[in-house]
Amino acid sequence: MISAMKEIRCFSCGASVPETNGPVHRYMDSAPGCWAAYGEVLTREYSDALYAGNHKLTVDAYAVQHPGGTSPQAVQSVALHLVRLCLILEYGVNQPFATRFLQKMAANKSRYFRLNPPGSMGNVTVRDVLNAEGPGEHQRMVREWAESAWLAWKDSHDRIRQWAEPALR
Repeated sequence: MISAMKEIRCFSCGASVPETNGPVHRYMDSAPGCWAAYGEVLTREYSDALYAGNHKLTVDAYAVQHPGGTSPQAVQSVALHLVRLCLILEYGVNQPFATRFLQKMAANKSRYFRLNPPGSMGNVTVRDVLNAEGPGEHQRMVREWAESAWLAWKDSHDRIRQWAEPALR
């Protein structure tokens, strides 16, 4: 767990995280304490298979809650992660199929454009997942986090569904 220290709000997702200096992702904007919390969640998922079942949703939720700026990498990352959330949450596509579709999408990344980020990134954050106790609660919180992050982008759902549509043919 993150050690007790002064808390701040991540300027991107709104999570309450320790105020700290440290590394952050190169194109997903976050407070260093938020990036550290995400690293702890990933460590949990990579080190214990009981936590890993919704790993793709973990990656997607974090990415779309930290959309970054206007660089091609940031824009394409948000588009791809939102499409996978759409496929899994709205259409019930399994994670392996959704991931294979994203790999195909990535071959033509230039067709995706920047969506206007929502004013709020949702009411569930990486910190909620980090605070989950046990694998069952972790899996449930990851799902809630992904659903919350997806809903936050509701103004862009029509466009995202258009991008996802070829996977459903």
